[in-house]
Order: sequence, then structure tokens, then C-alpha cells
Amino acid sequence: MKKITAGLFISLDGVVEAPDQWHFPYFNDEMGAAVDGQLGTADTLLLGRVTYDSFAGAWPDREAAGEEDASFAKKLGDMRKIVVSRKPLEFTWRNTEQLQGDVVEAVTALKNEPGDGSIGISGSVSIVRQLLAAGLLDELHLLVHPIAVRKGMRLFPDGNTPVRLKLLSSATFQTGVLYLVYGPDTEPREGGYEEARTHLPAE
Repeated sequence: MKKITAGLFISLDGVVEAPDQWHFPYFNDEMGAAVDGQLGTADTLLLGRVTYDSFAGAWPDREAAGEEDASFAKKLGDMRKIVVSRKPLEFTWRNTEQLQGDVVEAVTALKNEPGDGSIGISGSVSIVRQLLAAGLLDELHLLVHPIAVRKGMRLFPDGNTPVRLKLLSSATFQTGVLYLVYGPDTEPREGGYEEARTHLPAE
């Protein structure tokens, strides 16, 4: 069974929209290694249409330019890329196909394909939300930037059902970015103030 990981740049107030407008001042070698560790090691890339359009509009040209980011661009180009969209699409970036059918059912089938590779997701917030709700996401990699953007779409919108996660690992970068990796929390959580007060410091 394949592992599914999702990576997101996120602000301190939970904004994940248009990170190109606020996250680049915090990008350093540590963040580059984190992105490559989550995304660059996958053999399949799952993307929403908007994220795909952004990637396809940039990475092929970066690969062709042959500069510092060319090797990472080639790695993305060589991957199998699957795009989620309700409308029929045509692709110019190599190794790209469109997801067929219901997202949850199709991703479940991808997850159960033979092999021990991983499926990486970058951005594509609507897909991340659906896979979290369906219990299909194995790891959520959040690069939390020390900035409150104060506008834009947030990762978790208002709703009635809590999303419970378990912290798998954490790291602090020199820029102040927190690299937090979460997995699903399947343990029951109960308790109230009566239980919590026993952990307050005694005199």
C-alpha cells in the first residue's frame, strides 16, 4: 500500500492561499530539504487543477533553463502526475494524466496499487481536505511561517467536525519556520477541566 503525504506552506493564522506572495523570504536550505524530502521522494504527484496549472507553467521552463533548480524540475517532470478536475483537460507536461471518477474512490485505488512508493501532494487544499476527511492522508507536512497574512483561504474552514491529528515530528528552522509533520489521530480523546486541573502546578 502506498503512503500519501501532503505538503503546505501555511501562515501563523492558518492561511494557505497564494504562498508565493509571502513565503519566499523564509525559504532556505532547510526548507528546500524538507520540500524535497516530502515531494521529491514520491513516485506519483497528485495535484488539483489550479496547482497543476501553476506547476506546468513554471517547472518545464526551469528544467530547460538548466539553472540551480533544474534537477528538481526534472524530478517533477519525470514523476507520474495525476490531476484532479471535473472538466476534461489536455496536458503538455510529460507523464501527466487526469484522475477518473470520484476522488475518494480513485485515490483509494491509487493507494492500493502494488509497490511501496509514495503519493505526494503539494498545495491542492481541496484535495487535502477531502483525503483528511476520508482518512486517506498518512502525513500532513506543514511549514508554518512566522507571519500572519490576515487574508485568504485557510487550511481548515469553519465546520462542525473536528480534525484530530497526531504530531509525528517537528523541527525549527533558522528563519523561525516550524516544520510540523502530522498523522491521523485515531485514539479517543476525553476529559474536561476536572481532569486537566490535576496537572496544574501545586503550591
